[in-house]
Amino acid sequence: MILGVVALIAIGIFVAIIIGYFITIYNGLIGLRNNINKAWSNIDVLLKQRHDEIPKLIKVCESYMQYEKGTLEKITNARAFYNSANSVEEKVKAGNMVSDALKTLFAVAENYPDLKANQNFMQLQGRISTLEESIADRREFFNESANNFNIRIAQIPDLFIARLLGYQPHTLFQVIEEDKKDVDININVPS
Repeated sequence: MILGVVALIAIGIFVAIIIGYFITIYNGLIGLRNNINKAWSNIDVLLKQRHDEIPKLIKVCESYMQYEKGTLEKITNARAFYNSANSVEEKVKAGNMVSDALKTLFAVAENYPDLKANQNFMQLQGRISTLEESIADRREFFNESANNFNIRIAQIPDLFIARLLGYQPHTLFQVIEEDKKDVDININVPS
């Protein structure tokens, strides 16, 4: 009889340990998943702030850069693409398009001394540059969070619980091939 009670207690302790271990793994995975969502939300907020600054920048540049309509249109089109983006992947692509267009704009602006001296332009350029740096930092945090999550859901025993919950790996932010190329600067200055 005592042996039966001891065996029952041992089984109960074993089951409690298994349940506790499952809960610990589950909570860890939930924490990692929520970090990814938080990191993306932080990026999205910064992309929106940058998005809101672009019309002001275009307005300032239009009066100085009459010969750079293509550059300004590229920014406008990228901004419009961001407005229509629905998924994270589309927003990432749109954000990369905006970053590329802004790099071109700032490079071309170097050829317009009056524009470079404009206080509004300087403030907007500084604000957008600060936002770009913050976006890069947040992307790094997103990648770290996504990588930690991806590692955990691929390791045993977390793998079994992740599969049970239907968790899939998250895609990391990656530099697109266009961003690895030098900025193409086409200066159309009247003769």
